Amino acid sequence: MAGKERRRLTDAAIARLRPREREYTVWDSAVPGLGVRVRPTGGKSYVLLRQSSRGSKRVSLGPVSTKGIDEVRRECHARKALPEPEEPGGPKREMPLFRDFVEGPWKEAHFDRYKPSTRRKARIVLSRWVLPAFGSKPLDRITPAHVRRWFDAYSRTSPGGANRTLDILRQIMNFAIACGHVETNPARGVRKNRRTPLTRFLSREEIGCLHRVLDQHAERGGESLRQADIVLLLLLTGCRLGEIVRLRWSEVRGDALELVDSKTGPRKVPLSSQARCILARQPRGQSPFVFPSPLDASRPHGDRLRLWYRVRREAGIEDVRLHDLRHTHASHAVMNGVPVPVVSRMLGHSNVRMTLRYAHLGDREVEEAAERVGRAIAAIIGLEND
Repeated sequence: MAGKERRRLTDAAIARLRPREREYTVWDSAVPGLGVRVRPTGGKSYVLLRQSSRGSKRVSLGPVSTKGIDEVRRECHARKALPEPEEPGGPKREMPLFRDFVEGPWKEAHFDRYKPSTRRKARIVLSRWVLPAFGSKPLDRITPAHVRRWFDAYSRTSPGGANRTLDILRQIMNFAIACGHVETNPARGVRKNRRTPLTRFLSREEIGCLHRVLDQHAERGGESLRQADIVLLLLLTGCRLGEIVRLRWSEVRGDALELVDSKTGPRKVPLSSQARCILARQPRGQSPFVFPSPLDASRPHGDRLRLWYRVRREAGIEDVRLHDLRHTHASHAVMNGVPVPVVSRMLGHSNVRMTLRYAHLGDREVEEAAERVGRAIAAIIGLEND
């Protein structure tokens, strides 16, 4: 690859690559043979040059939109550790079954690197939906038709679940490509179910109503008070449900939460005085968790809050999910003048674009903003109000 364009590839550097009149490839200086191919149409994909006794062979590792550069580097190292593909006419290597590949090489390269919460979800998806459908098939016998039938059947009961599970199947088969078992990904051409964008957040009036209903249930004490406090903390901090129900006392540090293992890694969550009051009234027992399980104090509280379904019905907000409280926190932060990059830090987002999906504005705020902008421009150009 002498004279070729080489640099240490990063996700940000790959995102900045722009199409040219002709297809070109930028090679990674960290992993020999790994590159990103950029087509004139703007499509980008990872490629790997693998050397064998018959020369070099370029293998596609999938589009850059499906995985990051660190994941691809791991795939390349795993692939290079495998023996060379068999010579024509020579003895063929046995094709592994899908379940053996998942429980062996893929588990070591990917599953074991997931965060604990991601592993729990992936384990359920694999055991219920993926392995029963493909586990007994050799990797090279899984066809696009098989995947489409499986995906269509799953989509009839859970469109969102089918989309998320398809991502895992694609990752597994991309790794099978990287390991030299198959040439193409049978899940590549399957289109995901279209999802309606979720833009629900609570208005000021709805927040007030929710708080009144929560207070009524909290007066009963016990588990009702505990679950009401969890809901209030979700609203006041913008945290994810798992971050609160599995919160440890060791992560409560004065005016902030120092989460050891959130979805995006360790992060600090500033606490308002109201949130600190809620934490201060939680009983300190032998449990390491702020909200221990009512059945076993050595374990955290479960994700399912039965009180929430009663509260939202009584408050007249049955279409609101617990996760929408996170949307509400972000939206009201923006409506109160907090810059979006600051909100992004508050929520622990990896990029501002994710925050923009959360930070919705109500019709009233949009109308008021339009009026303010209109008055400002009118003053500049000398128009008078009617």
